[in-house]
Amino acid sequence: MHFATIQTEGGPRAAVLQGKHYIDLHGTDPHLPASLRTLLEAGPTALKAAAQAAQRVDAVRIEAGAKFLPPIPDPRKIVCLGLNYRDHAAETGAPIPKEPVLFSKYATALIGHGDQIVLPPVSQEVDFEAELVIVIGKRGRNIKADAAMGYVFGYTVGHDVSARDWQLKKDQKQWMAGKTFDTFAPTGPAIVTTDEVPDPQVLGIKLRLNGETMQDSNTKQMIFNVEQTLAYISQIFTIEPGDLIFTGTPPGVGIARKPQVWLKAGDVVEVEIEGLGVLRNPVVAG
Repeated sequence: MHFATIQTEGGPRAAVLQGKHYIDLHGTDPHLPASLRTLLEAGPTALKAAAQAAQRVDAVRIEAGAKFLPPIPDPRKIVCLGLNYRDHAAETGAPIPKEPVLFSKYATALIGHGDQIVLPPVSQEVDFEAELVIVIGKRGRNIKADAAMGYVFGYTVGHDVSARDWQLKKDQKQWMAGKTFDTFAPTGPAIVTTDEVPDPQVLGIKLRLNGETMQDSNTKQMIFNVEQTLAYISQIFTIEPGDLIFTGTPPGVGIARKPQVWLKAGDVVEVEIEGLGVLRNPVVAG
């Protein structure tokens, strides 16, 4: 199934794709929460009710062209992996990490499909990174790798926008600061549930800048796969429904190019992941 959060006249609504139309779940069944994160927190019974609501003959359709919000606009956590593709580590000259390299973003960085990436005036080196994003569906701690997939609700397309001058040139480096400017975490358009993504490690992943392909790889290049990632991070903190895990980017980023390529006002960035869709965002000056 494809779940999204869409802006309606009644406010942001959790929605599910049925045929060619998204269904307003709360509008169809007022017992269902309007928030997708709240729906995930309610567990399997609520998700079953959502699937049934989507198939009702009187289901409330959302008008075509409605604004997509981030699929999970209010996650409790956004956790990100750095240098998690072998070919990306190679292009940066970095050694292959022996353990996941972690940093975080804040929810204020989230934007949806079609929203504008705003270039901060304090950065002149804003880069692009296509990423597969894991969406957590069940609360867990100290998860074993062979059980980790049971905690995944689905996957969405992500873009880890990065201010490289803040990330790499500040005193002692500032990964978090460089990664979490407002609008630096586009996600969407929708979450595709795990039943439609039987193997997240064989997905083509691309990024296009103004129509030109800049990144073109496959999630099989990930150093730490989905199961290993969840087993590792759940040693540190409890994962919760709606948490977002950005899993790293393939090669082709702007900082590694000669000459280097930085995002500029007027650009349009598209991230495409096989089976998940295309996330498109224009770039504007702040």
